[in-house]
Amino acid sequence: MTVRNEVIKCKDGFSMSVQHGEGLYCTPRIDGAKAYVEVEVGFPSEKVPLLMPYQEILVVDEIENDPTESVYPYVPSSLIPLICMQHGGIVSGDLPPGVVYISAKIMEELKNG
Repeated sequence: MTVRNEVIKCKDGFSMSVQHGEGLYCTPRIDGAKAYVEVEVGFPSEKVPLLMPYQEILVVDEIENDPTESVYPYVPSSLIPLICMQHGGIVSGDLPPGVVYISAKIMEELKNG
């Protein structure tokens, strides 16, 4: 049974869903893996240029997909910490196993030396 992760929320207010498990757009596509090399990202609170190449495109009445209402299949896990760092680090939420969790606290410590 696939358990959904809590939405990631970053220091600057940015949020996104990062999911893994059987039936989702991730690698491996199973529940309980020790690490996921690709994950499913969904519904970021703003457009993220790093995610755009992975956006699932659905053509509905010739209207361009809203990046904040989209799913991003098979996103390399290595991009997730980069995105979180751009937004000041994570203040709450869960990531799949094998995805580096960059907290806002760590970002502050790095910034202050």
